[in-house]
Amino acid sequence: MIGIPEALVRGTIDREGDRGAAWIAELPSIVEDLLERWDCTPDGAVTHGGVGVIVPVRHRPTARLCVVKVSFPHPGNVHEPDAFEAWAGRGAVRLHRRDDARFALLLERARVSTLAALEPDDETVMAVAGRLNHRLAVPAPPGLPRLRDRADEWAAELRKDAAGLSHALPSRALDAALATTRELGRVQPDTLVHGDLHARNILRADREPWLAVDPKGYAGDPAYDGGTLLKSRALNLMAADDLPRTARRLLDVFAEAAQLDRERVRRWAQLHAVQAAFWGRRHGFRIARGGPRLDRVTQFADRLAESLAG
Repeated sequence: MIGIPEALVRGTIDREGDRGAAWIAELPSIVEDLLERWDCTPDGAVTHGGVGVIVPVRHRPTARLCVVKVSFPHPGNVHEPDAFEAWAGRGAVRLHRRDDARFALLLERARVSTLAALEPDDETVMAVAGRLNHRLAVPAPPGLPRLRDRADEWAAELRKDAAGLSHALPSRALDAALATTRELGRVQPDTLVHGDLHARNILRADREPWLAVDPKGYAGDPAYDGGTLLKSRALNLMAADDLPRTARRLLDVFAEAAQLDRERVRRWAQLHAVQAAFWGRRHGFRIARGGPRLDRVTQFADRLAESLAG
């Protein structure tokens, strides 16, 4: 039986409670069954992401180097294999097998080094991610969740948070975000969108210089991912001398590399920032769960949301 990383055990149980504990208890036998069924042998140290285990393997019939990934059963993980199938290795790791009932995938193995670990320069990160965004922008397969269907929900959540939470966001920042849900959110193309494109989800590879992993799999506007990416650079942006200028410059780099309209990228990023400002007040952030650090990150989200407005 494989060993499950302790950090994944703790994180899953803390987040999911008894259901998470039951899944963790079953996980070693799930992996063993998949290894046998997919004819793979373990080939390296077991690692993990935020919601799943990653087992390096060698596929015996072909000698291919792969990974078996098993994720916690959650609606947010349902369409990952659909995205990989649509890309067919174009800018993302290849999918070799899938077991949807177990949220399990047999994937091409990339290197363990991420763009975040290898490249500290923000402009380079935005350019690499932008080029990948352009390559991943293919017609969405049927059945993916449409981001346009969430526009009214986003607007309702913004109004609820603005009324119910203490915050320093000026009305123009809120109005700009609401306008984006109305003007961009409701009318979007049926293009495949990664949905969580940031530097930790871009791996160094041999077949191509960089390959994307861990997609959410949405249909919508590719410019949407510019906001996800910018939020992931928060720690660096917090140290910027001129936040508005720096943030807009990074978004311009992403837009140019992705061959997207700069104004659409900026507007989506501004909506993401407003949503993050409210999310932090309700739930905290991955990089700050409480105390003075949470206050600083929340204040930064407020400043970013205001600086990108209009």
